[in-house]
Amino acid sequence: MIDSSQNNFEEIKVVHSVFSWLPLTEVWLYNQVFFLPPEVESHIVCEKTENLDQFALPNIHALYDASKLRYFWDKGLRKLKLRRHLGYLVKQIKRYRIQILHSHFGNMGWVNINAARSANIKHVVTFYGFDVNRLPTIDPRWYDRYRRLFDHVDRVLCEGPFMAKCIVKMGCPEDKVQVHHLGVRVNEIAYEPRTWCRGEPLRVLIAASFREKKGVPYALEALGRLKKEIPLQITIIGDATFEPRSQHEKGKILETVKRHSLEDCISFLGYQPHNILFKEAYKHHVFLSPSVTASDGDTEGGAPVAIIEMMATGMLVVSTRHCDIPEIVKDGETGLLADERDVEGLADKLMWLLNNTKRWSELSMAGRKHVEKEYDARIQGIKLAAIYRDVLSS
Repeated sequence: MIDSSQNNFEEIKVVHSVFSWLPLTEVWLYNQVFFLPPEVESHIVCEKTENLDQFALPNIHALYDASKLRYFWDKGLRKLKLRRHLGYLVKQIKRYRIQILHSHFGNMGWVNINAARSANIKHVVTFYGFDVNRLPTIDPRWYDRYRRLFDHVDRVLCEGPFMAKCIVKMGCPEDKVQVHHLGVRVNEIAYEPRTWCRGEPLRVLIAASFREKKGVPYALEALGRLKKEIPLQITIIGDATFEPRSQHEKGKILETVKRHSLEDCISFLGYQPHNILFKEAYKHHVFLSPSVTASDGDTEGGAPVAIIEMMATGMLVVSTRHCDIPEIVKDGETGLLADERDVEGLADKLMWLLNNTKRWSELSMAGRKHVEKEYDARIQGIKLAAIYRDVLSS
């Protein structure tokens, strides 16, 4: 953790409210809490826990572990719409004299409106992606719910300016919205710029859940074209969930692989722990992440944290002009960008890399420096603590 012993700040007590602590796909949330400086005493309140072997932290309070009877009783109250928030959350807020409730995801913020009001504490909400675009698209009731949230919340955080504009457009006062970048463990990520020699396979990594917004079929379409020019080795980390839309996307991915005869050069590794993602990263030249706006309105909201992490390793990134991705991948400077669903554009960017190998070190170094400056989890932890202090003083 960051050593801020020289800073004479008063202790701040914060409770982080999440549905579950913690899915494998939310490493960025673990880092967000872990790297808060010592003057911030964090508590995590959730319904259930998972993957604690990877995401253990002090002060995790899970209702299911505390009392199974109370868990089902509380669930019943919420199902009957007698209460939205966890009664257990308010109990922990009062027990530990919490000053700030930090709800992670906009829908959790709405659920917790009355929890913050009844406990009479400040309320900070961070939006991350699906809660910004997809929820209101598939269920318009969320527009009214968010407007109520915006009336009561003290601060709304988001990953970048694109997401901030989306939140303001939904009715949040501009002075309540603040961009706060997610951080990665830059100091723990070795920088190893990649090199490629003509004649060897271009090794391409794709890491994403199988959802339409990830654009994996477009990545494979572009690689199918590239296969005609050079040998490829493609690795995909990720898989479908049990959701029908995710299973449908997996079908599209497998069909694209078959249509372009990519079976002999592609490896599907499924979901993998974070350390395996990094182990694979150093074996590859390019990270391909062509996000799109899905047909149901789902977007990245901000940008995939995996892009930030891969840039930190020194890998070249090819992505799309989608949401806040251009804040990280600056086309021609820290990586390369194509338009959404532009297969030809993606193929052209990959070919540009192959024809301009002398520029690799320049792009790689610029990407690393950009991550160090804007997305270092240690620095972002200090900035989040400063946001808490500002909220308490307002």
